[in-house]
This record gives sequence, structure tokens and C-alpha cells, in this order.
Amino acid sequence: MVDPTRTAAWRALRAHHEEVSDLQVRELFSDDPDRAARFSLTLNDLLFDYSKNRVTEQTISLLTELCEECGVRDWIARMFSGEAINETEGRAVLHTALRNRGDRSVTVDGADVMPDVRRVLLQMRDFATSVRDGTWTGHTARAITDVVNIGIGGSDLGPVMVTEALRPYWKQGLRAHFVSNIDGTHLSEVLRQVQPETTLFIIASKTFTTQETLVNARSARRWLVERLGTEDAVAKHFVAVSTNREAVVEFGIDPAQMFEFWDWVGGRYSLWSAVGLCIATIIGMDHFEELLAGAYEVDEHFRTAPLRENIPVIMAALGVWYHNFFGASSHAVLPYDQSLHRFAAYLQQADMESNGKSASRDGAIISEYTTGPVVWGEPGTNAQHAFFQLLHQGTHLIPCDFIVAAQSHNPIPSHQDILVANCIAQAEAMMCGKTADEARRELELSGLSTDQVTALVPHKTFAGNRPSTTLMVEKLTPRALGRLVALYEHKIFVQGVIWNIYSFDQWGVELGKQLAKAMVPELSGSEGEHDGSTRQLIAYYRRHKGSRT
Repeated sequence: MVDPTRTAAWRALRAHHEEVSDLQVRELFSDDPDRAARFSLTLNDLLFDYSKNRVTEQTISLLTELCEECGVRDWIARMFSGEAINETEGRAVLHTALRNRGDRSVTVDGADVMPDVRRVLLQMRDFATSVRDGTWTGHTARAITDVVNIGIGGSDLGPVMVTEALRPYWKQGLRAHFVSNIDGTHLSEVLRQVQPETTLFIIASKTFTTQETLVNARSARRWLVERLGTEDAVAKHFVAVSTNREAVVEFGIDPAQMFEFWDWVGGRYSLWSAVGLCIATIIGMDHFEELLAGAYEVDEHFRTAPLRENIPVIMAALGVWYHNFFGASSHAVLPYDQSLHRFAAYLQQADMESNGKSASRDGAIISEYTTGPVVWGEPGTNAQHAFFQLLHQGTHLIPCDFIVAAQSHNPIPSHQDILVANCIAQAEAMMCGKTADEARRELELSGLSTDQVTALVPHKTFAGNRPSTTLMVEKLTPRALGRLVALYEHKIFVQGVIWNIYSFDQWGVELGKQLAKAMVPELSGSEGEHDGSTRQLIAYYRRHKGSRT
């Protein structure tokens, strides 16, 4: 177990930070005409440009040394080998095996898991194809027009993000819907849009006991049976992504239509598994396998590239640099692509559920450094008119990732040029800023009086030196999206290694769920022991839950 603050690299980075913290990136570009090329990496059609970050060659060397001292290389090898690196749950971490396109075997407890992975992929292909070509029909022999994925957490966020991102690949006449929230509004609004005769429900729950998912699934089942008039309809309109065969059969789903995944697939990394059945059905299995192929390319890059040339490692190291040495508590992800409107939400779970930890791997409470930044963001250009004011002139340092494609799937004349110009310009503006002298000259040229100029200069000055990274791809294809998601997955893993935490468990979500389960009967009259605020809230709910306004 390596405490990062006890490493030589961490101590050197502290001293280095004091030396370079006031450096202006715009001046680094002036001094080095080749800076952009030297601080960029490529992977197939992806350009990773981190030259606008507050780093020098020495910074990157020290960050790389930190990765070495924290054992990043060893942890990468351990993950890919199938070792149980999720030690608190005693599990391997092998979402990479789900997209293994090569012939390399992957063993867990001495058994190669790849035959099972390929078997489920074939099962997914057969089923998705049958839905798409109309071979699979509902109880009344009508073809499926709507697919409703019912899941929560990783069983929802991944599928909905990818399916929305790849809308140009949807089969015409087939629509996707997603239900995750236990709030009855979520399910009700979806059911208003579909017809029972032509709707397929995919219930995604590894244990088939997840409260929110099962409550929604049972309500959807009741809706279907009431409208089609028979329990027999369930087997033609429901399939399951689960490992609990007994519960699936009890629900009324044909066990032949249960799609398996395994303990070594973490929920927030499960879109690559049978949890991606909704994705495969909507965009087609060929495109789903292209998604896997893109992620596999990143896996191989991550597994084999030197740390100094390893994109996820550099992403992770930059995050540590800002979070732990500059005190940046959040990180903005800004996709300039409307298709990626759920990407930041997806990364919120991937990152904050993984690295939102305060206990080190040896069980000690972490007190000398912080972990897990707040991850947030929205698509540009709308985000520019929402929160970019804070990014440019606020008192917080917030590193940003800009994500953009050179080509659009919907090339309306001039739109893409304006979109990309805004993306590139915002990153440039965050770096360069506008000095007080520049603001003053600009105001003087506008014809304002001296007093007006003096009053406005502070408000028109931009400090600049706000760090950002830009990831640009040729076009947002399934393969490009697979690369993008895998880059962030591995970045999160590397940061967890550096921070000496377990990134693949999520015990923090359990307590509230346990309390909620015990509280449900109390909302209808039974009593429990609670603090004064909780008792007050329960009492208010009891008084008003049956009222009508």
C-alpha cells in the first residue's frame, strides 16, 4: 500500500508547484512554438491535446514518476490478468474482457472467461437481430416498435448515454426508452408513449432484487397483463439481464431470454456486457461490436504504452496535479456534441462512485490529501450561456475537458463550423484571458469616457490561465465513442491507484438504501426511532400523502 504523500515524486511535485504555479500558459506557447505538438498524443483518429494545461516537461516527468512509485504499471497488469483487485468484495475487475477482440485468454480463478463472454455476445446478436428484423414478435404477433430498458445506476446510465450518443445508428421504426427512477412519473411518462402489443421490456438487474428496478418492472408487468388480458404475454414482452435464474423465471420470463453477466463486471462498467442489450437492439449488433472494438483499442494502448505516452495515465496525472496541488475540487466535462448530452451524467457515476472514498486500501482514513473531484458538465454551446461565466471569471479553478468531432452526422450548412469554432475559441479564451491593459485599450477604442473605462476595466478583465484539455475525433462513430468511454474509465482507475483507494466498490450507497427499506412501512403508520427532523418529515408525509390539490 503506497501513501502517495510519502513518495519522493509527491514531495518533488510540492516544490515544483511552488516554482510553476504562477507560470502563464500563454507565455509558454510564446516561448515554445512546438508546445502543441509536444504536449499532444494521438490514438487512431483521436487527438488528445493537453498543451493548454499548466505543465512543463518537468511537471509531466514528475507526474509520471508519481505513477511509477504508486505502482500504476503493476496495477494495470493485475487488472488485465484477472486478479481480484476489488479486494473489499473479493472480485476481479474485468470489464476489459467484455471487449477483448484479440485471442488472449483471460482467467478468473483459473478458468478462461472468454468462452462465456463470446457465448453471451452471440446470444445478444441472435436476439437483437430477431427484434430488428421482426422475427421476434409480441403476444399478438406484431413486431416490436419500442424497447424499454428498466434499470438503475450502471444498468441505466451507460445504456442511455450510449444509445443517445449513437442516435444516427438507430434502426428506423424502433425507439428506445429508459426507466430508472422509482418516482412513478418516470415509468408513467414512458408507458404513455408506447403500446403494449409492440413493446419489449428489458429488465437489467444482476441480482434481480434491486428495489427500484423490480418495483418498476412489476408495475410495467401489471400494465402489460391488464391490457393484453393474460399472464402468457409476459414471456413475449419481457427479457432479463441477470444472473438470478430462479427470480427471472418466477417473474414470468423465459430463462432462454435471460442474458448473463458476471460478478467481475461492475455496474458502472457494465454497458459492455449484456447490460448493453438495449444498445445492441437499437443500433444493431455490428455497431455494438464496433463500440467494443473502440474500447479494446484503448485497452491495448493503456496496457502497453509507456506511461509518458499513455493517454489515460496523462489524463489521470493531470487530474491529480490540479486536485491535490492546485486545490481544484471539481472537473468540468464539456462535449461540443448534442449527442453526448448524457455523457457528463454518465461520468459522474463512473468517477464519483469509483473515487469518492475516504478510506485507503489498508483501511486508514485519508487525511493528508483529498480524493475524487466533483465531475459535472453540459454540452456546448448551450453551456456557454449557462455556467461558463464561472469558468472564465469565477474564483474557483476548474480544469475542463472539451470534446468535439470534426464531422457532424447532421451537416446543416455552417452549423459545424460555428460549433467547432466556439469549442476551440472557449479553450483559447480560458487559457489566454484578457489583461487589464488589453481591456482598457478595447474600451478606449469604443469611445467611452475615462471614468467609464476605469470603472469597467475590472469587469472586462479575464485572468486566463484556466487549464483545459481538448479531445477531438473525426466523427462520433460507435468505435470513436468506445475509445472515448474507455479513456475515462482507465483515467479513473489510475487516479484510484495514485490515491491508494479501491475504485471498484461502492459501499457508500448502501446505508441510505438500508434506511429507506426500513422506513417504507413507517410511512404508512408503523413507528421507528429517528431524530427529530426525520420524525417531522415522516409525520408531514403521512398527513399529506392522501390529499388532493
